[in-house]
Amino acid sequence: MCTPLLMQNTHKPARFAVRPCLLIAANLWKQSNEPKTEEDFKMKYLLITLLWSGYCVLHSYLISTGFTNLMNRLLKKYNAFYRLFYILISLFLLIPLINYTGQLDNKPIIVYGHYLDIFRHILIYGSLLMFFWAFFFDYDSLSFFGIRQILNFGKPKEIKPSNEIKKSGLLGIMRHPMYLALIIYLWCQTSKLADIVVNIVLTIYIIIGTILEEKKLVLEFGESYIQYQNEVPMIIPFIKVKAK
Repeated sequence: MCTPLLMQNTHKPARFAVRPCLLIAANLWKQSNEPKTEEDFKMKYLLITLLWSGYCVLHSYLISTGFTNLMNRLLKKYNAFYRLFYILISLFLLIPLINYTGQLDNKPIIVYGHYLDIFRHILIYGSLLMFFWAFFFDYDSLSFFGIRQILNFGKPKEIKPSNEIKKSGLLGIMRHPMYLALIIYLWCQTSKLADIVVNIVLTIYIIIGTILEEKKLVLEFGESYIQYQNEVPMIIPFIKVKAK
């Protein structure tokens, strides 16, 4: 009679001791796992910010005046192929970056209502129309891809007047219509946190890149471009800021 009682008394505390131990272990695991998840969450977006920022810096450096002059001295006549190489390497680096950003497991944080979604799509299609109109009609698309440089490979260079500035079409409304179209398109596609992070980086890059490009154009065209700056807004139409 005593043995079963002793066995019952000895097993009962052990059985009741397991339950709080499991609860404590579960709580410890939860506490150790939550900061790690939050830390991983922060690290992912920090990494995205650094990767896109690094891409923007590299993209800008490869087309900077100093680097292109260096390539011109090194490649000499074969520098005609550098623009095409620049476009290809930019795309080669951009594709995996877009894929990595798209793989983040994050839910949409911006939900557009019916009428706002209609307005958003109007802006998207309008920005695409503006971008491609400027690309094909206001700019030299063949030179952008480096095709014209290759077609002129080995031919004597044509000397154009240094003050020749195109002011027709969209270039008569704003000096950089493609940049405005790109900014509108980016922000109209925003729905996730990753979109916001990437769009902030790219918008800052576009603004800084535009300012640096303006300085290059002033050096290239001189007083005529300064006059163009005073006549036509940089990015936002109908808002003029006089060049100093």
